[in-house]
Amino acid sequence: MEILLDKRAVRQIRQSATDAIEDGDTETLREDVMDAFSEEQIEEIERRIDGGDFYDFIGDTLEEWDGDDVDELFELLESHLSDVGIEVKYDPPEAAEEPEEEEEDDEEEEEEGEFSADDEDDMGDPLELDEEPEGGEEEI
Repeated sequence: MEILLDKRAVRQIRQSATDAIEDGDTETLREDVMDAFSEEQIEEIERRIDGGDFYDFIGDTLEEWDGDDVDELFELLESHLSDVGIEVKYDPPEAAEEPEEEEEDDEEEEEEGEFSADDEDDMGDPLELDEEPEGGEEEI
């Protein structure tokens, strides 16, 4: 069986693991890891693990984790699930995806660069004062 964790779930686990490293509390992390899996996935995992309890399974994984490295936590999750015949794949969080991040930056630049400074003056903004006509007329 293969399980894919989406970017949101990976990002949430990473944030929660970072918080657990700082605070030393893994209870919220355990809940966030569990929330990353659907009910169907949890049921399938529980059918495959010895104790049949996903909560304890995640707890054992967190106990084995040294609490220093977020990537190590993901490796442990993958390893423990692999031991019961489940392959975990996950979308890396957006911050770690440099190629897509660059594409997003390019899109933002294109959006920002759609109008030049001259184009903006021609947009007819009613709040802008009209420029002095080119005939050199003076106001009295």
